Parts: sequence; C-alpha cells; structure tokens
Amino acid sequence: MLSTQLTLVSHTLCPYVQRAIIALSEKNIPFERVYVDLSRKPDWFLKLSPLGKTPVLKVGERAVFASAVILEYLEETQPNPLHPATALERAEHRGWVEFSSSILSDIAGLYSAAEEKAFEAKRAALEAKFARLDFELRSGPYFSGERFSLVDAAFGPVFRYFDVFDKISDFRILTRKPRLAAWRSRLNERRSIREAVGEDYETLLWEFLVARRSYMSEIMTNGGRAVSGTA
Repeated sequence: MLSTQLTLVSHTLCPYVQRAIIALSEKNIPFERVYVDLSRKPDWFLKLSPLGKTPVLKVGERAVFASAVILEYLEETQPNPLHPATALERAEHRGWVEFSSSILSDIAGLYSAAEEKAFEAKRAALEAKFARLDFELRSGPYFSGERFSLVDAAFGPVFRYFDVFDKISDFRILTRKPRLAAWRSRLNERRSIREAVGEDYETLLWEFLVARRSYMSEIMTNGGRAVSGTA
C-alpha cells in the first residue's frame, strides 16, 4: 500500500478532477487538494503537467498526470479495487471510461457551440451516445450490477452537467431512457460523487456557461427558452 503523501492538483469545475476525487474517496485514501487557475497557468503547474491540464496527482515529489492514468495508478497501489476481477472485464470497463471521455468532449462542444446548427449536431451526437449507453446498462443499481466501479466514477461528473442543463431547458438528450435515469439517480445519491465538488459548483458552472457567449448562453439569457425552438 502506498503511504507517500498525495496531493491532487485541481480545478473547481474540471470533471476529470472529479473522477480522481471519487476514486480516492471510494478507496478511503487521505489526500490534499491544491487549486490552479487554468486561465493563468503558473510555471510550477506546467512543470508538473506537460499537457497543461488537470488533474495532476503529486506522489511525494513526483507527478502523475491525466485522469485515466491516475485512476489506473490508484488501482495498482491502493486497496478497495474499483475495477472488476477479470482481465476481460477490466478491459471492457476501461473502454466505457473512454466512452465517458468522448461524451465529456461532446458536452464541451454543446456548451461552446456558437450557433444553432453546431449546437444541434452536438445535441444529436449526445442523444445517440446516451441511447447506446442505456442499451448497455444492466439491472443496476450501478453500471455492471451491484458493485460500484470506475465506470460509475467516470459517469458521475457527466451526469452532474445535466443537473444544471435541466434548469436551462429540455434538450431531449436523456429523455425516454429509463435505465439511464435510474442509474443517474443512484449515482447522484452516492456520497463520493456528491462530495466531489463544492457547494458552489452549480453557481460557478452556470456563470461559466453564461460567459461562453455561445448558443447555450443565449438560451440561458432568454429565460431557458431555445432561441429558435431547437430545445
């Protein structure tokens, strides 16, 4: 078991940071958090993160960067594994963690889209991916049954976006997906997921979205109504 001091270099809104926090919490690993302003990246941070992104896990004086790598490192060094027991199942779960990353990329495209056509393309892509995910889900309560896994840890931050999106408008991305709705609800109840962000997270995310000056920003400033009837 690793006994070296762990420090997680974080950004307040970063969903990839949330993944690492959830895994650390599920494994009952003590750690410290240091926040960084990604709009003004300090030199010390760039020395730790060649990609210039969060999270970074400092293990003593050494650094592990990229959330997927951090998750795997924690699996290799800490008790309370979140991956399945067999190699094939672990590989399948790694694939779905990567799938969640592609969804996060599409979410960023959704809230950054400057005009309706681009927004609708990302909305449709997200709806299709969530439909595929809904088909994949088993009886629950978690991704592959009774046991909480890294796939669940990866999707907790994904669904957190929709806690805010749902207050903006009905984008018809998660509708008519009952298994997905049940899974989302169960993840929202999980302590490690709830406590992965601060109490001001939704306020900060709302402000961030408005500041994008995107098509979604325009919907928000029009009282939650679609600008041209898209949503």
